Amino acid sequence: MDYQRAASWAADTLRGYRKDPGGWRSCKRTNEVSISWRPSTEFHGNLYKAEGIIPAKPADVFKCLKPENGGLREKWDPNVKEISVIDTIDEDVVILRTTTPSAFMKVISPREFLDVVLTKEEEDGTIVSLATNVEHPLCQPQPNYVRGLNYPCGCFFIPVPGDPCKTQVLSFFQTDLGGNIPQTVVDSFFPNSISAFYSNLIKAVAKLVA
Repeated sequence: MDYQRAASWAADTLRGYRKDPGGWRSCKRTNEVSISWRPSTEFHGNLYKAEGIIPAKPADVFKCLKPENGGLREKWDPNVKEISVIDTIDEDVVILRTTTPSAFMKVISPREFLDVVLTKEEEDGTIVSLATNVEHPLCQPQPNYVRGLNYPCGCFFIPVPGDPCKTQVLSFFQTDLGGNIPQTVVDSFFPNSISAFYSNLIKAVAKLVA
């Protein structure tokens, strides 16, 4: 499999989402994040977009989400159990396995996701961490987990003009959880999970830069 090509395709797709304002419907708003959705063109579920401002530099926010073995995200995100780098393709692209604990009062059993992830800093200072699902011979599905699929997803860590100590975190999520989960559970789970993700990220960043 051409993992670099898959990563480039995911990045191009996500940049397209970023530029396309059409069809978004608001589904949740807090003091920390605004979440909207529209039907995904990649699978039968929804594509979610989340936007929030975090009072820290993009590099510091990215540290809390950097795709690496034993990274900070394992410590602050209760929806992540373990992150493992399965393969390093080049300096910008890795194959990442992420496992999650049961969720939604154990209605959603533990999941595993295998993604190719592209991380890089762009010319305007934006840091991106963009991904999509792949297969890899070193990571076959594990019996204790349901293999979920992340379609093009990830985060843009965008410098706020005029304020170098603030970052706009623009995120896209579109995940097929797999298994026989009622659609009403899925539609309820994601907005609440994304809201908690931003809340926990803000606390983790504050602790990091304190």
